[in-house]
Amino acid sequence: MVALFSYLNHRFLRLPSTIGLLLIGLAASTAVLVLGRFMPGVQAVAVSLVGQIDFDQALMDGFLGFLLFAGALHVDLEDLSEQKGVIALLATIGLIVSTVVVGVSIWWILDLLGLGIPFLLCLLFGALISPTDPIAVLSVLSRLGVPKSLETKIAGESLFNDGVAVVLFLAVAGAAGLGSGHGAHDGLSGVVGLFIVETLGGAAFGLAAGYLTYRMMRSVEDREVEILLSLALVAGGYALARTLGISGPIAMVVAGLFIGNHGRRLAMGPAVRGYLDTFWTLADEILNAVLFVLIGLELLLIPFDGSRILAGLLAIPIVLAARFVAVGLPVISLRRLREFTPHAVKVLTWGGLRGGISVALALSLKSTLGRENPQAYEVILDMTYIVVVFSIAVQGLTMRPVLQRLGLSGAGSAS
Repeated sequence: MVALFSYLNHRFLRLPSTIGLLLIGLAASTAVLVLGRFMPGVQAVAVSLVGQIDFDQALMDGFLGFLLFAGALHVDLEDLSEQKGVIALLATIGLIVSTVVVGVSIWWILDLLGLGIPFLLCLLFGALISPTDPIAVLSVLSRLGVPKSLETKIAGESLFNDGVAVVLFLAVAGAAGLGSGHGAHDGLSGVVGLFIVETLGGAAFGLAAGYLTYRMMRSVEDREVEILLSLALVAGGYALARTLGISGPIAMVVAGLFIGNHGRRLAMGPAVRGYLDTFWTLADEILNAVLFVLIGLELLLIPFDGSRILAGLLAIPIVLAARFVAVGLPVISLRRLREFTPHAVKVLTWGGLRGGISVALALSLKSTLGRENPQAYEVILDMTYIVVVFSIAVQGLTMRPVLQRLGLSGAGSAS
């Protein structure tokens, strides 16, 4: 299906791959749902096939480590270091601010719509919808002429904030009594302890694993061996990090940055470097294609109704407004210390795409919230899916005209 959808997109739609595949996946799912009104057997077969795929497990335990490593592999560490203060604020304080703004606003909106759910569950939605998705962001940024410093801010934030977001999500889930907080329900000290173990532990583990792999790569000059070492670093390193109870996503980002910078310069010859880049670029594109087709097909499994659709549509401006506030506060606080690209807040707001990670976190609630409070689970799932689809299809598709209107497209290395 991914091959067929990719062919149709390239041949007829000519949209950016991730956006085109998502839209074709949504169109295919919609066609099945419409056809199912006349031929219920067709819909039943399609739902059964898609239902066999555990999206949460496929992304969080499968694709994510590879996609984050591939994304970090091509980020310049010097550029990232220059923006470290902004990135750190956006990925931490900005994420918390967005979570609170979304949670409070959604709690009020749902109450007006007669879909009221507990406040902590509204905060849980805020936690899962606030992180920008590195997979969606990097796939769109790669095609745009965004000023270099601004591209580094967006890419760097998206690479790091998903790991922080998972910790925040677990903390709120634990406080809500959903049994998935892993100690996050033990008060503020538990949340702080979880944050330190997950994030700092993940970063330290990623650095150690990346250094070990770098030393092994430096002792050989063989493209097959070095590609296998990079694969082992991601597959084995991510699984081991998860087993140790530390952040696998952050570990893979740090490992990817280390191999992509020190490893690329000091452990590889030009030929091996070219093969490694080609391999990981291809792996990234293939996994991205599969992921976004899956997001489109998930439409078959999500129970919609009129009131929940309205809640999802109202959640779109709320999430964007929360993003504007979460980005604006760090930028304003640092503006006296450094210069920012003109319209930085606008671009960071519109370019903060949501993606598969938000959907996966929402679906991970099925075994807990879905059993204890099915209505709340369906409300959260519907709102998440609608916001994610809007984010990728509308924001992603309009990024280029927005940048052109602001005079930033093709601006190269503007400060």
